[in-house]
Amino acid sequence: MNLNSCRFINIDTFSNNMGNLSIVESNKNIPFKLERIYYLHGIPSTVERGVHAHKKLQQLIIAISGSFDITLDDGKNKITYHMNDPKKGLYICPMIWREINNFSNNAVLMVLASTKYEEDDYIHNYDDFIQYKENTV
Repeated sequence: MNLNSCRFINIDTFSNNMGNLSIVESNKNIPFKLERIYYLHGIPSTVERGVHAHKKLQQLIIAISGSFDITLDDGKNKITYHMNDPKKGLYICPMIWREINNFSNNAVLMVLASTKYEEDDYIHNYDDFIQYKENTV
């Protein structure tokens, strides 16, 4: 997998004078069956989150409130996105290194995940990520 497999996905949003309603559905507007949802909040602006890759997990990351930056790295190329729109999610395919930082005061980062938590799916060391990627190509 490479960065070309990662992309923004527009979240179906309905707006009127009462506000906005955004909807995410498994295998409809996200390209996987949803198995887990979690969110991060109250994160100091100096903290870096993520700093890992997944062997098989797919994710959709949404800035529910506030903003943050996410850098994706496929081992050859890197790109940084500024996330601040709850109507857009960033789809991250397996085998992409991610680092998330620059959290605003009110940032809430929600993750929709394709599998339940599996510690064996994580790669926490960048050099191990590169080696694993080279050995699985």
